[in-house]
Amino acid sequence: MNGLINYVSCGVLWLCLVVKAPDLLRHRRDPYLGAICAVLGLAGLCFLLGAPPTVGAVNRLSGVPNLAAPLTYAAITGYCAASQVLIVRWRGGPRVDRTVRRWTLAYAAVVLGIGVLFALGDAPVERRTDLDTYYATTPFIAQMIVLYLVAHLTAVTVTTFSALRWARRVRGGLRAGLTLLGAGALCGAGYSTAKLVAVGARWSGRDWSALGTAVSPAAAGLGALLTVVGVLVPLVAPRVTEWRRAGRTYARLGPLERVLDDLLTRRALRLPRPRFASPATRLMWRQTSIHNALGHLDAYLDRDLYDRTRARVLAATDDPERAEAAAWAAVITEAVRREADPTRAVAAAATGGSPPGSPVGPPLGPVPGPAALGRIADVLATAPPAPVLAAVPSGTTTAGTA
Repeated sequence: MNGLINYVSCGVLWLCLVVKAPDLLRHRRDPYLGAICAVLGLAGLCFLLGAPPTVGAVNRLSGVPNLAAPLTYAAITGYCAASQVLIVRWRGGPRVDRTVRRWTLAYAAVVLGIGVLFALGDAPVERRTDLDTYYATTPFIAQMIVLYLVAHLTAVTVTTFSALRWARRVRGGLRAGLTLLGAGALCGAGYSTAKLVAVGARWSGRDWSALGTAVSPAAAGLGALLTVVGVLVPLVAPRVTEWRRAGRTYARLGPLERVLDDLLTRRALRLPRPRFASPATRLMWRQTSIHNALGHLDAYLDRDLYDRTRARVLAATDDPERAEAAAWAAVITEAVRREADPTRAVAAAATGGSPPGSPVGPPLGPVPGPAALGRIADVLATAPPAPVLAAVPSGTTTAGTA
């Protein structure tokens, strides 16, 4: 065996650790973040130490046959403790620190026991892949093997039940993460169970070493993959949700930006389009462009047109938000036309309308907020306002013109 699966699994786990390392450096005292990084780091270390080439290198460099075995078992035990601590940190509660201390002390004792039993035992023949079954009947070494397997099975069993039971009480990314973490722990239970069965078979004189050399590594690899994804999903899900919301809002504002496109181009009001940017950055760019255009159009906004449009739509729909959005859409569209065609504005002024570059009626107030801009864009997307007649001067009637 060349250990390719082990090294690939280790690489994926440590890549995730590298991604999280900057957060850990910025928040060194965050116990939750520390538990996540411990899970990723120790899981990768387990795969690295368990690879047959690594086993051979450790044994050769140390000069101690099978020294890689207790080191790997200690890493596995530490990973088990870190996984359980992560679950405890996730759940929270008034006794978190005490529970964490108990798990840490218990598995520290297991690591100490592994070291003592290996020192007391005798394992002179190097076994890179089947040490568990080869030394299953050797005094002290057998006890060391059973100790780490039972400790591992206990931790993953508790983690499985804790994660899946808690997953039923939450929603969203946390629920998906807990479900995947529970499934990964269940695969870990398959790892230790297969090895324990192989050891038990060795005690009864049978050779089921394939369970430890083929089935267990496959279960461990799948469990590590599910665990990593389960740990990362609750961290990534909020950001993905935010990006998806920003992407929808960005697309929603498209009709409004298209109405303002000519003005933005002619007056150089649009910032350079960001390249390879996140949806949130692109949304900010579009919102900034729209606000720049509306700020430039402030002198062309027609308050009388706004009031008439709002009253008409409100009477038809009895929806104040829709009426306000329709009024803004009409005013913005007309303001763009007036700004782009000064002669039309002059003609409007000659017939009693507003002079070029001056608002009609009192100011409209502040630029609409993000939610209002979305509603204005919806109006422009579904029913773009038709050309509007010049405002009728107050005190003038249109009746009796014949």
